Amino acid sequence: MVLEIALIDVLPGHDADFEAGYAAARSALAESPGLRSIRMTHGVETPTRFVLLVEWDSLAAHQEFRDSDRFPIWRAGIGPHFAQPPHVEHFTDVSV
Repeated sequence: MVLEIALIDVLPGHDADFEAGYAAARSALAESPGLRSIRMTHGVETPTRFVLLVEWDSLAAHQEFRDSDRFPIWRAGIGPHFAQPPHVEHFTDVSV
């Protein structure tokens, strides 16, 4: 499993529009093969900041989504509200 974490800063005053765009475009992401879960969080101290958490079966599954016809739909829903491109990283669990 790979956890994708995207730090998303939206334009001031766009937080409600971003949330609406996310709701409208979420299914484009949710229907992706290899996707396990999606969670979007909204900053309390910084209301223009969101964090997207997506669990994928693998990094390849995420890349397949980015290469698919679903990605432009996803980006069209949320992208117009970005203050700058999101900072995205992938993580794996630590074994103990």
